Amino acid sequence: MFFTYLRRELRRRRKAALVVASGLALGIALVIVVNSVSSGMSKAQEKVLESLYGLGTDMTVTKAAEAQSETAGERPRFQFDAQDDDSGEEQSSDRVMVQGFQTLASSTVTKVGKQDGVADAVGGLSLQVMKVSGEFTRGQFQQDGQSGQGGQGGGPGGGQSSPEGQVEGGGANFDVNSYSVYGTDVTEPALGPLTSSEITDGRTFKTTETNAEVAVADSAYAKEKELETGDTVTVKGTKYKIIGIATATSGDAAANLYLPLKQAQTLADAKDKVTTIYVQATDSQQIDSVKSGIQKNISGTTVTTSADLADTVSGSLSTASSLAAGVGKWLSIVVLVAAFLVAGLLTSSAVSRRVREFGTLKALGWKSGRVTRQVVGESMVQGLIGGALGIALGLAGAYAVTAVSPTLQAQLGSGSGSGGGMGGGGGMGGPGRQTAAKTLDVALTAPVSLTTLALAVGLAVAGGLVAGAFGGWRASRLRPADALRRVE
Repeated sequence: MFFTYLRRELRRRRKAALVVASGLALGIALVIVVNSVSSGMSKAQEKVLESLYGLGTDMTVTKAAEAQSETAGERPRFQFDAQDDDSGEEQSSDRVMVQGFQTLASSTVTKVGKQDGVADAVGGLSLQVMKVSGEFTRGQFQQDGQSGQGGQGGGPGGGQSSPEGQVEGGGANFDVNSYSVYGTDVTEPALGPLTSSEITDGRTFKTTETNAEVAVADSAYAKEKELETGDTVTVKGTKYKIIGIATATSGDAAANLYLPLKQAQTLADAKDKVTTIYVQATDSQQIDSVKSGIQKNISGTTVTTSADLADTVSGSLSTASSLAAGVGKWLSIVVLVAAFLVAGLLTSSAVSRRVREFGTLKALGWKSGRVTRQVVGESMVQGLIGGALGIALGLAGAYAVTAVSPTLQAQLGSGSGSGGGMGGGGGMGGPGRQTAAKTLDVALTAPVSLTTLALAVGLAVAGGLVAGAFGGWRASRLRPADALRRVE
């Protein structure tokens, strides 16, 4: 009886039911789109942060460079041997410098790894290489004036010869090239800056190549220098075989060249030293407490989390994220509340027009509770219909955003890192890369999660309950005598 009466009433009043369902559908669709876009913003921001940090990294530990160090103001010096037979022969000299931060002892990596809440910790060494290469060319001495017979000092029939002359030609032609090198711990391939790049040619390091003379080149740098897998690059007199080409999955690469950590330490004369410690927490919910513990137990260090880096992201990505989180969510809430109120008022108004109907049913023996359940049941069906329409509209809106994929810009300004590198294309891995502002283009998507769909269903049910509460309260107050006084 309940379902039969329900079906007939909805079919008889299908226009009113469609209006209520459409209002709820618009509110639910807006909630789905806003939540999906917000989720897309979060994923875009995570992608930007991974380009700085490396996949799986929750925080980094560094030590800010001293304002006045022993080498402050020291300029790079390059020495060349000038021999008589060096004319036309190419000479080169490299200067390898630690970049961005003060170095930390490798033992600090072990100490960080033993902190509560730390799942893994690995060190890395950021370097900048300045390479000067070129050749000297000997000049030719040209004598001026005329020489007398008999040579110098006078002689029979001769005059004085002029010793004056000048050197013509010769000189030096040298090129200065600056690039970045990153020493990575090959025994921990799942953590560190190289994880933000994908090996597109060749292979990555083997865990046994801790001190091997091998290198992985960034694809942009390899293209610029026309390097391929199997070629060699020379750094400070040591030849390294390129075993792979890595392409950054988002933004710029952490470095132009990646070397095993021990090799990088040898080049920089920084044995057992690192500049950045990459940390992975056991629980993402405890990152703040892990950060506090590291700062307390390891003095003088700066711990930077993904949340800290997120505060440095500006540009259209940050603006759109703020709009989605602020204006978008509040707008969806206002529209949803308005839809609930309109549905409730329409249902209450419909009950008022059915006074004779409900009064007659009560006169036939229907109790107030049964009448109320009938009204609530009708409202629930309208809410579910509105939910289905809302989900369909929301999915269509989210798909449209993903299909268009508007490009947002994320500008990474100066953060907690200090120091900075010179030139060199790739910059630094870890927080040190914040020192040079740059802009990344990120395509926006709007993924719809099961949680969002479950929220939509819950809102549909809630909308039906709100509308049913208005109508049920109005129907429960009707008396059988009202049916005799009301003529329709």
